[in-house]
Amino acid sequence: MGRTYFVEEAIGQYLSDLSIKLKPYVTGLLIGQCSPQRDYVIRAVRTPPKEEQKEDNICPSKLASIDDEWITTHASQVSRMLPGGLLVLGVFIITTPELSKDSQNALRKLIFSVEKSLTKRRLWKPAEEEVSDRAALQICSATKKVVCRTYDVQDPKSSAKPADWKYQSALSASWLALDCTVNVNIHIPLLATSPNHDLEKNTKNGLNRWSKQIEDSVFLINGQVKDDDTELLEGQKKLRGNTQSSAQFSDVKVLTQLSQGSSHRSTATVQVCSGSINLKGAVKCRAYIHNNKPKVKEAVQALKRDIINTLSDRCEILFEDLIINEGPHKKNFEREYHVLPQRLFVPVAGSSVMLSDYKFGDEAAGEIQERFVEMLDQSVRAEDIQIAEEMSTVDVCPITDNTDGTQQKQLTKATLLLKLQQNMGVVIAAAVAVLASIFSFNYFSD
Repeated sequence: MGRTYFVEEAIGQYLSDLSIKLKPYVTGLLIGQCSPQRDYVIRAVRTPPKEEQKEDNICPSKLASIDDEWITTHASQVSRMLPGGLLVLGVFIITTPELSKDSQNALRKLIFSVEKSLTKRRLWKPAEEEVSDRAALQICSATKKVVCRTYDVQDPKSSAKPADWKYQSALSASWLALDCTVNVNIHIPLLATSPNHDLEKNTKNGLNRWSKQIEDSVFLINGQVKDDDTELLEGQKKLRGNTQSSAQFSDVKVLTQLSQGSSHRSTATVQVCSGSINLKGAVKCRAYIHNNKPKVKEAVQALKRDIINTLSDRCEILFEDLIINEGPHKKNFEREYHVLPQRLFVPVAGSSVMLSDYKFGDEAAGEIQERFVEMLDQSVRAEDIQIAEEMSTVDVCPITDNTDGTQQKQLTKATLLLKLQQNMGVVIAAAVAVLASIFSFNYFSD
């Protein structure tokens, strides 16, 4: 049996309007959420035209001319604007009857290209039980016939499977939101062997290590640790009865573990460094989850990924901005402070879900509005743009030309601190064991 896609009713009208305006074909992305039982589509977004197409008002006439790179770039940009729980879960194509025969091959190619591009950027790995089917939606502009199929993106040889496409009104009007603020203070060493002080590569490696800490963290939902397989709203239902608000928020606290525990062996490594990168600030994180009896593990997983994505994405945006303004190769390596772009949210009409974006301090509201129109085909009022947080910084620090002895002392001190931190859990565990044996001895000797 194939998968079922429950689709926001307004998407039907959006796709119908595209079929009238844009011919002979138009492509785009499907945005929503996967769950073990069913999938949800809450947005469809057409692929933005290239500059030359805007100027000449023309569209290529053959499917062979579809620009995969342009569509995958669009998917990468859109994925940055999605809060936790939302993802690009498929692609669509609307064609005239003459082109419909070749549409499925084009869709299949696009699905795998988009997924490959998105996977390359992620700092987290999908769970084994995670849904890996992605939707391929084909619509005939003349007959309005809708054909939905899925492909398993984990299997390059996957063949198409039929899927149901069902419209539903107010699909995401009462989805659940999880909010948290994560204090970030990440120190990333820059190895002396790294060519040209590759800041972007070193930063990604540092974020990779940090992301594993987030994966292993404990999440308190409204002050409680909940079992993974319990329903997210189990306790709240009794308090609220049958009342459903348009947006139900859960406050989440993230507790990162201080040590790996005695079951893991760890070793300290001494490496000669040419400097360091410090990421510091408080980042606002948010995830949305469907309201069809969601499990705690679904919600926590969505929030974990948003925490990891939001810091990784804004570092990418910063480096892209630096390349544009300063060029790909900098001659000097000096101490610098950079401000990471701030996160903002904007509402979606008829939905409790809000979409996300990032702005630098000097960006005007008009630039953000233009980006939403171009990337998500959505008009945004300036007064609806909600800045969610204060500024976070990146501090790039080179090591000054000290004597070898001074540098060696710094390395030795860092090594000792690292060993102390890594073995702290073992020391505490041993101390607890000794105390327990003492108390046990005293108890039985009385």
